[in-house]
Amino acid sequence: MERIKEDSFILVYRDRRRRWIVRPADTPRLHTHLGILDCKELVGKEFGTSAKTTLGDELLILRPTIEDMVMKFSRRTQVVYPKDLAMILLKCGIHSGSRVFEAGTGSGSATASMAYMAMPNGHVYSYDKNESFQAVAKKNLDRLGLSQFVTFKLKDAKEGIDERDLTAALLDLGDPWELVPNVRDCLEPSGMLAAVTPTTNQAERLVEEMKSRSFVMVETIEILMRNIEARAGMTRPANIMVGHTVYVTFGRKAV
Repeated sequence: MERIKEDSFILVYRDRRRRWIVRPADTPRLHTHLGILDCKELVGKEFGTSAKTTLGDELLILRPTIEDMVMKFSRRTQVVYPKDLAMILLKCGIHSGSRVFEAGTGSGSATASMAYMAMPNGHVYSYDKNESFQAVAKKNLDRLGLSQFVTFKLKDAKEGIDERDLTAALLDLGDPWELVPNVRDCLEPSGMLAAVTPTTNQAERLVEEMKSRSFVMVETIEILMRNIEARAGMTRPANIMVGHTVYVTFGRKAV
């Protein structure tokens, strides 16, 4: 049974909107509007326990998941939402040992998720032209201890992709169709290409380019997610939902 250590990440949870992710070593005392939580006192205790603040408010101490972590990332760009990331990871079959190419590092949410699934035997190669974006992403992955599974390249992937025989590729940039020929060269036979686009026009142009380059099983999907307010005798859909974020296009390289 895992117990909390000084360098463990802990999710301090009150409700959906009031939650914090800290480490006792970095934040021995967590100051909140609910009072101060003594995080040092949590070391040695089990995850799932509760603790009271100086104002007597009770907080749950949980083990954060990769979703919790990436949604708390420092960011300079919009992140790929978990609902879309989960489908990308599943359909691309990213697992320990996978070697994955990414164009558009952004804040590193997709990078971290792919590295988390690919470790300890796989690797992610992330290209971006923007040095400031990659600097933020590197800090985010350093914090999670995932940097060793990622190679960051400050490079325009349109000028060429160095790696070969990769398991999958993820494109998150404004003109992904421009990268399809290079991605085809870097993927292994039957390798998966996934790309996120905010508009139908972009998705349409991408699909046509993928088909012209012998990608098969090409499909574009949109994932909508709505929470359900489940209460005895009063269950109903939530008034607010995560609607359109991106269209996600998938295809497989045919020889």
